[in-house]
Amino acid sequence: MEDPRHDGEKETGRVEAFSDGVIAIAITLLILEIKVPKVAELTAAGLWPKLLGLWPSFLAFVMSFGTILVMWVNHHRIFRLVRTTDYPFLYWNGFLLLTITFLPFPTAVLAEHLACSEATTAAAFYTASMVIIAVAFNGLWRHLRKHPCLLLGSADPEEIEGISKQYRFGPVMYLIAFGLAFVSVAVSIATCLALAIFFAIAGRPTCGQDAKK
Repeated sequence: MEDPRHDGEKETGRVEAFSDGVIAIAITLLILEIKVPKVAELTAAGLWPKLLGLWPSFLAFVMSFGTILVMWVNHHRIFRLVRTTDYPFLYWNGFLLLTITFLPFPTAVLAEHLACSEATTAAAFYTASMVIIAVAFNGLWRHLRKHPCLLLGSADPEEIEGISKQYRFGPVMYLIAFGLAFVSVAVSIATCLALAIFFAIAGRPTCGQDAKK
């Protein structure tokens, strides 16, 4: 009988389903950190001032939701190229999921302290978490590059090289965002938003790449 590990069939369905579920939970947890103003907390000005006062929470929510969404898209992009897995790959994927599911906590910290005196610490904590996530993505991808037998035989070499070039920027740029937190919280957050947009655009497969799948 032919070893199924050596045919052209993908064997990653179970890993992808598990990963999608974990990421879905992480992205859902973000909204739970936005607290509804209590009736007892309202003043004569009414509800609007309380809602407007939640702007740090809304900003942190949108930023992290968008970031996790881009991570999910890039995770899907990687798995479009993967044929099968090995144990180190599964552990790298697990580590990546751990870092993503942790993100709602630094998001809540940032939302709570963004408008306070501890904004620098909160932004540094948030961006440090992003550095670790970027390192996890790089570890997962580097393992695939070192073990091409895990990739589909039809995987586009240009797309593989493009992902490698793109991911080199992640840890460095998020490390810069971390350093900027001690100079300007606003610039640090803007850098994180810019990086999310960059990875969203750079992670878009072309029509030609889609046609090859």
